[in-house]
Amino acid sequence: MKKRIGILGGTFDPPHMGHLIIAETVKDTMELDEVWFIPASEPPHKSKANATAEERVAMVEMAIHENEAFKINDIEVNRKGTSYTIDTVKALQLQFPENQFYFIIGADMVAYLPNWYQIDELLASVTFIGVQREGYPLESKYPIKTVDVPFIPISSTMIRHRLSEKQSIRYLVPHSVYSFIEERGLYGNK
Repeated sequence: MKKRIGILGGTFDPPHMGHLIIAETVKDTMELDEVWFIPASEPPHKSKANATAEERVAMVEMAIHENEAFKINDIEVNRKGTSYTIDTVKALQLQFPENQFYFIIGADMVAYLPNWYQIDELLASVTFIGVQREGYPLESKYPIKTVDVPFIPISSTMIRHRLSEKQSIRYLVPHSVYSFIEERGLYGNK
């Protein structure tokens, strides 16, 4: 029997409690065996990350270390350059043919699916799971499974903004990530 693996990709700049809540809720609802967090090297739809790839990988490792069903896969960081989901999925399927993959995306990305690189091939390769995000309808012409997650209005952008304004991010990120950001002075937090 194939292992059911959820893939949660993103910049994770920084990873926050919302990411963890999404991963746990989708894992339980879809009866996944594991959720793999895959930090992007250079996502095609966003500007360059603020923290280095190594810092973002370290923060994800810290954020997920207490959950044995959460793993990190640094395939995109190691590949370097722009990360296209189809390339990642093909590589994972070659490396782990015993697994069945589910790609977890927010409603903002569901709306953007028609613009994804090689979307038809991608849809034939993985099952997409969409989760709600404020301000975006969770509707698509594509076959997307949907999971209701507790709505927590936290984003990496909001966290970086709070830090630049010298506001607290305590309880928005795991304590280990909070300490790492403080120690490194990331996101203007000096």
